[in-house]
Amino acid sequence: MIRELELRHLRYFAILAEELHFGRAAKRLGIAQPPLSQQIRRLEELVGARLLDRTSRRVQLTDAGRSFQVEAARVLAGVETAVEAARRASRGEAGSLRVAFAATVMFLALPQIIREFRDRYPRVQLDLREMPTGPQLAALLEGDIDLGFVREPGPDPALEIVTVMREPLRIALHKGHRLARRARVTVADLATEPFVLFPQDLAPGLHRQVMTICREAGFAPRVVEESRELYTSVSLVEAGIGVSILPASVEKLGWKHVRYLPIPGPAGETRIAAAWRKDRDRPVLQAFMGVVMEVAGMSHQ
Repeated sequence: MIRELELRHLRYFAILAEELHFGRAAKRLGIAQPPLSQQIRRLEELVGARLLDRTSRRVQLTDAGRSFQVEAARVLAGVETAVEAARRASRGEAGSLRVAFAATVMFLALPQIIREFRDRYPRVQLDLREMPTGPQLAALLEGDIDLGFVREPGPDPALEIVTVMREPLRIALHKGHRLARRARVTVADLATEPFVLFPQDLAPGLHRQVMTICREAGFAPRVVEESRELYTSVSLVEAGIGVSILPASVEKLGWKHVRYLPIPGPAGETRIAAAWRKDRDRPVLQAFMGVVMEVAGMSHQ
């Protein structure tokens, strides 16, 4: 019979236990007094105990009624908590979000995005992971992360991809290099130079972009060293091993003997996109993207 007990029985009883008067309780509940009396009798049948002593003058809780009042209040509070938790989750105000990012994105708007989101949505647990673009794309498709900040991603039918930041590219040279003394250097000037470059699997889109820039300048870069870490790439440039084309944010790494020169024209810019699986578009993710678009000041491109 306990399965027939409904939340309305608990709510009716809780109000009546406060008022100890059927008329006042019925008024608060917005129902007539006879249905309230019927539901309370039904509740006592389901519980198997008398919860109220009723006389023509007053209504009193029995010992069983007082015990039931405490537990009923706890259940009703729990239901309210559950409902509010569900509502917060549906608004993207609660839950968890696994966010990955390429290391250099931390030199751009991402720290401000994280601070702003945590201020607005303190109930959301952010799981932040540093991860290159290639592994991010694989992790998104596998469901290991919810959202990634990736450089120059190619189209993928399974992913929603939204450009959120743009960053200039730089030619990186040792300060003693013959080209470093020039006020202006073009990509074509690098045609005979040895290159330090990151492997394709690490950042496939950016690797493709650099190779395209070189090809359009009339040459294929002669790669003498590959590095899986940007700071290692800059270290190799500083050591005079070769030149490189890298995101401008690497300037903040602080190598003293490296000069960075802009790449003229529209080719000298790379884009950073937020990416997530189309079939895992959740309210908390959209809440995060709202902050991203506001802070980064970008539109869907």
